[in-house]
Amino acid sequence: MSKEEKRAKFLSVFPTLVEELKSVLTGYGMAKDAVQWYEKSLDYNTPGGKLNRGLSVVDTYAVLKGAESPLSLPEKEYFKLALLGWCIELLQAYFLVADDMMDKSITRRGQPCWYRVDGVGEIAINDAFMLEGAIYVLLKKHFRDDSYYVDLLELFHDVTFQTELGQLLDLITAPEDNVDLSKFTLDKHSFIVRFKTAYYSFYLPVALAMYAAGVSDAEDLKQAHDVLIPLGEYFQIQDDYLDCFGKPEDIGKIGTDIQDNKCSWVINTALKICSPEQRKTLDEHYGRKNAESEQYCKQIFHDLKIDQIYHEYEEKIATELKAKIGKIDESRGFKSQVLTDFLGKIYKRQK
Repeated sequence: MSKEEKRAKFLSVFPTLVEELKSVLTGYGMAKDAVQWYEKSLDYNTPGGKLNRGLSVVDTYAVLKGAESPLSLPEKEYFKLALLGWCIELLQAYFLVADDMMDKSITRRGQPCWYRVDGVGEIAINDAFMLEGAIYVLLKKHFRDDSYYVDLLELFHDVTFQTELGQLLDLITAPEDNVDLSKFTLDKHSFIVRFKTAYYSFYLPVALAMYAAGVSDAEDLKQAHDVLIPLGEYFQIQDDYLDCFGKPEDIGKIGTDIQDNKCSWVINTALKICSPEQRKTLDEHYGRKNAESEQYCKQIFHDLKIDQIYHEYEEKIATELKAKIGKIDESRGFKSQVLTDFLGKIYKRQK
């Protein structure tokens, strides 16, 4: 079954969830214009991305259950799994609406950030809270009678807090308006990306599918965690590398990490191996909003052969992850295929 078919099937569930959420507001006697506002926020902020996280829940469940494809699952079963996937997409929407305000971003997914839409402004703060709140409304309605309901709640609460910890460290380490490279280290970068990205983008979709499939022994969750968190870190390091060294026509965007003072793997690796003279140049030019300064930094990254260091890292981490996957214990129902599929999507990607 094609990627497009999977995506279309997954998207077909979302309008039902929006109607359910609207009916909750209507049940409270909420004014009609407020219900419409919430609907607009849900539609504007939730389904517009690549949906990889949400789709991963359904894909992982299908592998664990030995189903031919997600489409071959019974309709009710598919709906509940897709709902869990949409809960991650709601979590993502909540993070992005808030993140865009903190970063004063202009556009997101090819349209103005929600807070920049006419009439929205700081109401977006409350809208972000309501996007997160939707997760728990939906979980209660559809999973309250399931034995793993509390596990789902704890998983969402834990991962949300972990992501916020990563965001905090990122915000105070690399504010756009105050460049201080002495705050940057590879250890800090590792913490930021594991907590800000890896938990909710890689571990959460798989753990949700595992609970739903009844493959939730602590040992199996640990097996998944111990591959997916370093895999998520590898994904972000890859992202950092592509932002600096990727071609805009390949990655679909113009890299801005240097001008935005991002605490990226590239700058942290450079800081570790650069000469005092190169360090002085980076201190003077990194995080500055002009193309000339950006070029100075890129030249140093080129001279330090950061691209070569990245390719060596990529081979090393891929080898380590394949070795870990090869040792997965499948005796309780977990499948190494889940992890192999994730690695296959990421290894040597160009965008």
